[in-house]
Amino acid sequence: MSLALGIVLLIFFLLTLFFGWRYYDSRQQLDKQNNLAKNLNLQLSAFNSERARLAAVLDQMTDGVLMADSQGKIIFANPASKKLFETTNPVDHTIAEVVRHHQLVEAWRHSQQTNELQSESIEIPTRRQFLQLIVIPDNNTGGSLLLVQDLTRVHRLETVRRDFISNISHELRTPLASLKALTETLQDGALSDPEAGPRFLNRIVTEVDALTQMTQELLDLSRIESGQVELNLASISPKELLLSASDRMKLQAERASLSLHVECPNDLPNVRADQARLEQVLVNLIHNAVKFTRPGGEITLLAESIDGGVRFGVKDTGIGIPSDDVSRIFERFYRVDKSRAGGGTGLGLSIARHIVEAHRGKIWVDSLEGQGSTFYFTIPKSLPY
Repeated sequence: MSLALGIVLLIFFLLTLFFGWRYYDSRQQLDKQNNLAKNLNLQLSAFNSERARLAAVLDQMTDGVLMADSQGKIIFANPASKKLFETTNPVDHTIAEVVRHHQLVEAWRHSQQTNELQSESIEIPTRRQFLQLIVIPDNNTGGSLLLVQDLTRVHRLETVRRDFISNISHELRTPLASLKALTETLQDGALSDPEAGPRFLNRIVTEVDALTQMTQELLDLSRIESGQVELNLASISPKELLLSASDRMKLQAERASLSLHVECPNDLPNVRADQARLEQVLVNLIHNAVKFTRPGGEITLLAESIDGGVRFGVKDTGIGIPSDDVSRIFERFYRVDKSRAGGGTGLGLSIARHIVEAHRGKIWVDSLEGQGSTFYFTIPKSLPY
């Protein structure tokens, strides 16, 4: 009896041990599965977070990004690429349909054939735009990544830099050459000549004054651009400002046989501005109008109320400005035609632009070649300081 009971107890113990081990094993498997699921969720969450960050970066990039499959069909395009290629939805269209420029399409095809990175730059004359395309092949999928960069601003800055160096070299070379010639003439004996000596010395003084003016205007321009010039703001009357500038330039206009008058309502609101600086802007604009208006012409100073401020204008009946040069006349030393530029440093309009912008205003010109020009600038009623 006791033997049978022992066998039963042994069998019960073995069964308990077997099922307990099975439960423990299944529990471990379940815990392992739970851990795997938890890790997978963490990885998915991290992946989605990285994907969202990447999408945000691509959306904010100024460079265009296109992704294409092995057949050249676009599968992704960021907003910048849509703007650069002037298309609303490039996805599911071919590269040729979206890019629409032979050299860029050929660069992509060459990259597909050679499986190598390709770069191509083009100019779009109709938009005066420079684009650079970099094609990066994907060895795994056979597709490609296309990076499009707008180099228009870089080219424009390079043109400005090159022209600035050329212009300042030209502006300095003329007075320096004149000073050298005058000095050598005096050294050769003209100094002792009672008539020629003083005349040459006066010419030297004139050239030195021109160099001094150029240096001062360059310094003023540099200080204005860097924000080192503090504006003495006060409430000023637009009409009084125009009348003051007109009085300063009236004699010069009369000498050039030009009529100079002011057209301005009496009830214009005052503007908060630096009167001396704005008068400098007007004098520069009037000086240009006098220089480029034939005898018998007219120069009119204007002012009118606009939303939030006052718009000033200097209108002439002069030779006008070619359309290709209008966008560059406010650059340093830039001259439409050096043969007719006359005297001056070529810095007046650049200084005027920076003074107006320091007042949170805008300056521009409306002009037709042969029909005169009107320079406008706006000044707000109050500045947001």
